[in-house]
This record gives sequence, structure tokens and C-alpha cells, in this order.
Amino acid sequence: MDALELLKGRRSIRKYKQTPIEPEKLEKCLQAAQWAPSASNKQPWEFLIVTDQKIRKKLADFHPYGKFVAASPVVFIPLTNPQVHAKYHQSDTALATLQFMIEAHSLNLGTCWAGVIGTDFEPKIKELLKIPEHLRVLALVAVGYADETRSSKRKPLTSLVHKESYSLK
Repeated sequence: MDALELLKGRRSIRKYKQTPIEPEKLEKCLQAAQWAPSASNKQPWEFLIVTDQKIRKKLADFHPYGKFVAASPVVFIPLTNPQVHAKYHQSDTALATLQFMIEAHSLNLGTCWAGVIGTDFEPKIKELLKIPEHLRVLALVAVGYADETRSSKRKPLTSLVHKESYSLK
């Protein structure tokens, strides 16, 4: 499958089978995140993996839109470090997270992102997971074998693309 077809096929999955994820697949996803583009190659990220069901349930309880993380066998938590790169830490870590999610899709795993950074429940998540004060929690990403099929549509390119300068459509 070419890259565009892979990207077009990725969907946010909120229902998961309880099938464990093979360690080698999780390792490949983590390597994909590790090799994401990074401004000045600062790599302002660290990654936390949660498999414990009780902790996943608490994370789901904290997040008003993240109930699905309790159902996934793994939660990938990208941490971002503003001390490493004050300006681009969030965008760099988001790129790493996207690469994790794309690799997961290539391995027939489903994922769904639930944003955390800047929310009133970020401190609760940090306390639960003993995350140091200087790190920020970018998101919770549920990971597992999909127990649903989803589809999606996109706006037409003609409504999104401007050439040479911005123009009203």
C-alpha cells in the first residue's frame, strides 16, 4: 500500500478488542514516533505506555471525551518538554504522535487521540502517573485492535488550497 492510501485509511477507533498487542508491534510504533521530524532536532518528547486496566479506567474517568481509553489494551501518552524547545515542543510532539498512529494503522492497529495539554484535568493525569512538573501531557492515545469499522469524508481540495496568494473562494 502506498503512503497516501495508508493515510486515507486511518480512522479514529473508539471500540477495541481485548486482544493484547504484540510487543514487537508496539516497539515499531514507538520507533516511528522516535523518528518524527523535530525543529532543530531537539526531540522534546518522551513517551509513557499504560497497560494496567485500573490506571486506564482512571484516565478515562478524568477525560470527558476519552472514555474509550478504558477499553483499549494500551494507552500511549506523549509527553512534551517545553524546556527542550519552548517554541516547538507541542508541534514536534504532535508529529511524533501522528507517526506513532500511522505506524499503528500500518500494523492493523486502531488508535484514537484525546487531547490533554492545557485542560483542567492535565494535573490529575500528571499526579496519577507521577509525571514530573516540567513535562506536559499532550494527549491520551488509545491503541488496540479495532472492534469497529469507521469511514470519513474530507472537504474538497478546491476549498482548501490557495495558489500564489490567499484568495476568497
